Amino acid sequence: MQAKLSVAALSVIAAFALSACGQKEEPKPVAAPVAPATPIMPAEVLVKLGHVAPMTGPQAHLGKDNENGAVLAIEELNARGLEIGGAKVKFELLAEDDQADPKQGMIVAQKLVDAKVNGVIGHLNSGTTIPASRLYADAGIPQISGSATNPKYTQQGFPTAFRVMANDVQQGKVLGEFAAKQGFRTVAIVDDRSAYGQGLSDEFKKAAEASGLKVVATEYTNDKATDFKAILTKIKSTKAELVFFGGMDAQGGPMAKQMKELGIKARFLGGDGVCTPEFMKLGGVAAEGHYCSLPGMPLEKLAKGPAFREKFSQKFGADIQLYAPYVYDAVMVMADAMQRANSVESARFLPEIGKTQYDGVTALIEFDQLGDLKGGAISLYQYKDGNLTYLETMGGTSMTEVKSEVKEAMSEVKEAAKAVAGAASEVGKQVGQDAVQAGAEIKEAAKAVAGAATEAGKGAVKAGAEAVKGAAEATKAAVEKK
Repeated sequence: MQAKLSVAALSVIAAFALSACGQKEEPKPVAAPVAPATPIMPAEVLVKLGHVAPMTGPQAHLGKDNENGAVLAIEELNARGLEIGGAKVKFELLAEDDQADPKQGMIVAQKLVDAKVNGVIGHLNSGTTIPASRLYADAGIPQISGSATNPKYTQQGFPTAFRVMANDVQQGKVLGEFAAKQGFRTVAIVDDRSAYGQGLSDEFKKAAEASGLKVVATEYTNDKATDFKAILTKIKSTKAELVFFGGMDAQGGPMAKQMKELGIKARFLGGDGVCTPEFMKLGGVAAEGHYCSLPGMPLEKLAKGPAFREKFSQKFGADIQLYAPYVYDAVMVMADAMQRANSVESARFLPEIGKTQYDGVTALIEFDQLGDLKGGAISLYQYKDGNLTYLETMGGTSMTEVKSEVKEAMSEVKEAAKAVAGAASEVGKQVGQDAVQAGAEIKEAAKAVAGAATEAGKGAVKAGAEAVKGAAEATKAAVEKK
């Protein structure tokens, strides 16, 4: 039965097959061409910015200050809802701790390179910034530091390296000249052997000696030390009038305190590393009367400074320690370059950083061919009554000053134009007067000529009449004679 069914089934299949072979196949309809899909722009592009500073150790308070400056800038940029390259951009901060240690700095720098960050803000210390900058340069990642001041950072020639504050050449020169200006004649120099401390001390020494100061002692410490009595005892024997320290506040504060304990009457002078509230906290009453410097103008003297200080304190419930405004500006400068390049790709916006003209919180930010801030200002301060008292500023330019200078120049041009117009008017009047006078003179001359001609005519007529009369008399006489 199964076999019969199979045969029958095969017969049916064969019949269908023959039937199909006998039919003409209908042509299949041609599908309409499909238009290429329009590329869909991402709804949001993530821009990763690395930030590196010491978040642990003696300088952690400065590292946190830097990070807060970056956080404030990132939050403001995201609140603006920026669009770059046709897509909305979201900025994200990748914060790393380099512990102010060059080796750790290299480790976290490689970590950021591997994370393919779009740019790097930092590092805080020159000692970590300089070696890390090579890794960023090799990867083509733009780097802007808001605090590394050693000249070597930008002198390496990496096109990716920039800084938004004055370097140690500028600062050291001002500090040396300032010391001489205060009347000091002898100075002892101490540096912490870090790239920052040594670099600043070297530049100070050059300027101090050029200004007539005598360096009576040179001593060294490190950026982890807290006991300086041995080197201070040596300095005391020199009777130096001034002690210059190249280093940070974690060492500067205790050093000032120990100077007082040893009865050293010399004044203390340092750079931006000791120009902080922490220096006063660690030095206590021993900080009184000492001097320091900060790159840039005081915040209260800058157009955007007071507003920045207020929003910073409201956001973090803390005062600015030192570099936060510069780090804030560094983030904004990088974002500004992205907007001008209309791209968040490192290779695309890197060239725009060098063309920056950004009206920042700290200054009108422009870079020279090395990536250094043009015309960096240096401000001098003195600790008085537990406060940092502003003394003076040397160098620097703000957008407000530029606008003022332009306005003044335009005013001078307008005044000059008025003067030229006035002079032209006077010349015109004089020319007119001269022309009128010349016309009058010509008229008088013409009258004179006419008069002369009239007189000459009268003479001629008289002469003619006399001649006629003479001729008539001669003719009469001739007739009578005949």
